[in-house]
Amino acid sequence: MRLSRAAAWLLPLVLAGAAPAPENNSASTSERGRLGEFIPVSPPEPAPAVSFVDFAGNTVSLAEFAGKFVLVNLWATWCEPCLREMPSLDRMQRRLSDKITVVAISEDRGGSTTVEPFIDKLGLKSFKTYLDPKSGAGRALKVEGLPTSVLIDPEGRVLGRVEGAAEWDSSKLLGVLRSFLGSDDVIKASFRRARP
Repeated sequence: MRLSRAAAWLLPLVLAGAAPAPENNSASTSERGRLGEFIPVSPPEPAPAVSFVDFAGNTVSLAEFAGKFVLVNLWATWCEPCLREMPSLDRMQRRLSDKITVVAISEDRGGSTTVEPFIDKLGLKSFKTYLDPKSGAGRALKVEGLPTSVLIDPEGRVLGRVEGAAEWDSSKLLGVLRSFLGSDDVIKASFRRARP
């Protein structure tokens, strides 16, 4: 009896989910973008006050990165798309270290004992990793899933985001970054060296 009652309650929800979305849906797929694609924020909006900790337990504020382009990447060791994304994020940071700072924030509840061995195993050395075991940064940045990356300009304004795994050293995303970073000589030269 319990099973049939639950099925009767779930069936309309499943069928409603299978129905086509109305044409005037304001949050259409084309407006939201697809996973792994840059979604611009227009006009740019102030980044929220966010803090997290380093592996030593010191509190770090997003405001400490003022004056730089920052890519905040929220991820976790249990997140398969995050694992696929991290090496390309590391390569992008290595190439653009003088133009942008990657701030990788782990949402793992286990803190540094979970995250540090993972970082070492993958050989991620180009960016610093921080911890946010209570997901305060994720909530403040309105993250709906992992990985999510948020691009912030030197004035502390959110320029856009990528939801889902991305190839950060691909020509497409390097082009997006180039449009914000200005001079693209470093990006073009790095891209040629990376992809003969």
